[in-house]
Amino acid sequence: MAGRRENRDEWQKRVERWSDSGLSAKQFAAETGINAGTLQYWRYKLRKEGEESPRATRRRLPQPSVSSLVEIRPASVAPDSRFEIELNNGRRLRLPPTFDANLSSA
Repeated sequence: MAGRRENRDEWQKRVERWSDSGLSAKQFAAETGINAGTLQYWRYKLRKEGEESPRATRRRLPQPSVSSLVEIRPASVAPDSRFEIELNNGRRLRLPPTFDANLSSA
């Protein structure tokens, strides 16, 4: 039985490292030389075990996402100007010059 426990503990550590890495299962598996499907199976299995165990406690709570908002009010707006925000992940949010936050969609 010790072999089973060691195998489970190894996979639990791998799943935790994967979770902390922020990588997809495929990316993490490729970097560590394991099968992505097996990695996902063990994540499922370990979560299921945690739900079934009445004494199970979460080892790590999810970290809250912290963001700060900054209100920007232009002194004057040219008719063809756009407002653009680039996020940390490289995505961009572009607002057309006709955007009105006070209008609500029904």
